[in-house]
Amino acid sequence: MQLFEPIFHALEAGRVRYVAVGGIATVLHGVIRLTRDVDLVVDLEPAEARRAVGVLTALGYAPAVPVPAEAFADPTQRAAWAREKQMVVLSFRDQRGYVAVDLFVAYPMDFEELWNRSVVMMAGETAIRVASLDDLIQLKRTAGRPQDLLDVERLEQIRGMRSR
Repeated sequence: MQLFEPIFHALEAGRVRYVAVGGIATVLHGVIRLTRDVDLVVDLEPAEARRAVGVLTALGYAPAVPVPAEAFADPTQRAAWAREKQMVVLSFRDQRGYVAVDLFVAYPMDFEELWNRSVVMMAGETAIRVASLDDLIQLKRTAGRPQDLLDVERLEQIRGMRSR
């Protein structure tokens, strides 16, 4: 988690509206597994998307594909990426290529609902906005990849233990 903490600290300091999903959210909810990236659903309103990209570029992150980082804030460009390239996320890499931050180019579910149901969890001194357990299960079930389905099983076990 220490590897990712500076990212979340910068997002919080920059007042970026984001919700952590994917493997990092799975780990924060209590599943023990490795993850190599940070998956984020950010508010895609142009000013908000620019803020998110600005925070990442200030940390030394750049798109992993040859596009200008600021193009992420353009809804027309994101729609073209999704339509023409079947792009789900735009990956940003740090200068060493060790850490990836994946920003969804379209909302996987209604952002305001995802935001309102999200929970704030602490990693060290850093607050992290994380998808609710139910939303995370739904997102992973929808993705349907083998690792996601394994995560769903583990997250459902956690949900069962919490409800007792």
